Amino acid sequence: MDLNYTNEIRARVLERMDLSREMSDEEIEELIGEETCRCMRAEKFSVRERVRIEQKVFNSLRKLDALQELIDDSQVTEIMVNGPKRIFYEKDGQVCEWGESFESEEKMQDVIQQIVGRHNRVVNQSTPIVDTRLMDGSRVNIVLSPIAIDGAAITIRKFPEKPFRMEELIRRGAISMEAAELLETLVHARYSILVSGGTSSGKTTFLNALSQYIPEDERVITIEDSAELQIQGVRNLVRLETRNSNMEGVAAITIRDLIRSALRMRPDRIVVGECRGAEAFDMLQALNTGHDGGLSTAHGNSSRDILGRLEMMVLMGMDLPLSAIRQQIASGIDVIVHLGRLPDKSRRVLEIVELDGICDGEIMLSPLYQLKECEGDWKLCSVGSLKHIGKLKMAGKQYCVDDRVHMQDDVRLPVSAIPGR
Repeated sequence: MDLNYTNEIRARVLERMDLSREMSDEEIEELIGEETCRCMRAEKFSVRERVRIEQKVFNSLRKLDALQELIDDSQVTEIMVNGPKRIFYEKDGQVCEWGESFESEEKMQDVIQQIVGRHNRVVNQSTPIVDTRLMDGSRVNIVLSPIAIDGAAITIRKFPEKPFRMEELIRRGAISMEAAELLETLVHARYSILVSGGTSSGKTTFLNALSQYIPEDERVITIEDSAELQIQGVRNLVRLETRNSNMEGVAAITIRDLIRSALRMRPDRIVVGECRGAEAFDMLQALNTGHDGGLSTAHGNSSRDILGRLEMMVLMGMDLPLSAIRQQIASGIDVIVHLGRLPDKSRRVLEIVELDGICDGEIMLSPLYQLKECEGDWKLCSVGSLKHIGKLKMAGKQYCVDDRVHMQDDVRLPVSAIPGR
């Protein structure tokens, strides 16, 4: 019954819309209200039901139709569309099926084109896969049929309106206060930090939280496939985004291109949203040519595994001896923060390690913090805390605390030994 009214009201509003000009949302809402009164005059509907129908019509005309209510819900973290009739969402760590659906495949295609068109992206039969974002910064991946066999697939990764600060992650138990204080010191000291973890482990959220420690007077350049980072407290900020090629002959702009351009823009720090290919070589080159203090994320199952992935990514773009690649990694990256998602769906820092040079051809890792469980493997248990198990080797690095600069050469210091702490 609601669907019939919704379709009828929508059709009448479309007939009355002035297509010769851009109508405002207020004008559309007024038309919807008038047609709703006309269609439902003989029926007894509560005010709540009428408002809901009017909102559904408005969402179908000006917003993202069946997805809009989920997008507006701040508790929903992921939206998964498997064709026009099956929509799922994640809320509080649980995946549920949504009661609404698209009216048709054509309506779903209209929504897809609305999403990609806002950011000059193209998705069609010749280019059936695209990464883009919503106006609020939410990450969107779209795969069209016939690549997606059961109809177009849309996956939306939502981010909070206000990015989590480190204090919020501490409150949620994602990281300990002591470990957060260490990371604050390392960011001020211009350590290059790589945040690793599996899919949906919270890498982007954690990188956003780390950015609050970047001094306000620094010039920061962010480089992303699809802009989603929310750097906090930095005024001198340049945000760069890749561009795909299209049928009109517009050339593609890759992350490698953006990194090379960023080096000529007088950056104090370069933040790469994610390394997933040959751009890893350019990132390491930047970190090894005086552009320290860089931040980035990458997918990996552990701190040790991510080193192997970095080696493979560099080899995708440059044929170099493995020993030379490892030397670049050991010199360019100082600390790895590894995140994971536990069985209770919580996202936690599992490990913080320092890269401690090369020995016998292997990159040495010095663990600083590890998630220690009560019993057994962290994959099987949700109870545990981040324990301080190692000391930081400051190895000629400067670190700043309370506007003072200290130097420590070849000395391992516990966090409690850092002056000013």
